[in-house]
Amino acid sequence: MNSKANFSILFLCFITFTLTAQHTKVAVWPNGVPDAILNNEYIETSTFDELDTLKGLSKVSNPDISIFLADSTSLNAPSVIILPGGGYSHLAINKEGYKVAHWLNSVGISAFVLKYRMPTDKTMKNKTVGPLQDAQETIRIVRRNAKKWNLNPNKIGVLGFSAGGHLASTLSTHYDDKVYTPSDKTTARPDFSILIYPVISMNEGIIHNGSKNNLLGKKPSVALIEKYSNEKQIDTQTPPTFLVHATDDTVVPVENSINYYLSLKNNKIPAEMHIYENGGHGFGLGIDETNINWPEACTKWMFNKL
Repeated sequence: MNSKANFSILFLCFITFTLTAQHTKVAVWPNGVPDAILNNEYIETSTFDELDTLKGLSKVSNPDISIFLADSTSLNAPSVIILPGGGYSHLAINKEGYKVAHWLNSVGISAFVLKYRMPTDKTMKNKTVGPLQDAQETIRIVRRNAKKWNLNPNKIGVLGFSAGGHLASTLSTHYDDKVYTPSDKTTARPDFSILIYPVISMNEGIIHNGSKNNLLGKKPSVALIEKYSNEKQIDTQTPPTFLVHATDDTVVPVENSINYYLSLKNNKIPAEMHIYENGGHGFGLGIDETNINWPEACTKWMFNKL
């Protein structure tokens, strides 16, 4: 084999190693998903944009974590688990996942994108707890590996968009719920939460019906609605929270964030909220107007307040 061929092989190996290092994935449940129903017809599907870049995922039944470790980290820096939105029917995995991880890396924060399961009776014995099982175990995995990944185990937070914001607020208020049997006593409590145009409430008037129907079913009990209306589940142990919303959001009304903030305030939980006049729903890291500034404000909050 000539030297040119050798170089080509080495170069390809280097590229493969680099991509693997940047996008290392670990399974959330390597020994099997708890309370799963085997369904070979429920197959994960992907959607792509016009540039053939992965855009979204649906029918997720095998959750995993994409690991994005910052090039240079300090034990004083926080780390963040990212929960993309998608109405509990799909995941906007690129805009509200990988792009967010790259932003966090750029400011010295390690990030972990959770591909969580979509709640469905087709693959789960109890779909209302499926996403929470994944979120609880993910924060435990990250915390167990804090030394290996050079993380501060006391500065691990969660960031969720839209329905991912509902899951983040559920994790922040139901972290002690026993929805599966963990392998050890590692806590699933986030040290902080960042909620971006989040679904919070399951009550009529401000709910996103798609998220509610997918998670709880079309005719949930009053008790179930109350349980997953997370503004009503806040107590003095709920993590400090950073909230972002737009007044003109017609998909998930701004009252979701306002009510959560007011409950945090009433429980004397540190909280910061940014409400923008414009932006609608799904602006991700910011598109235009003033909402484009929220990542900078959030960065300052994470480094100065935590």
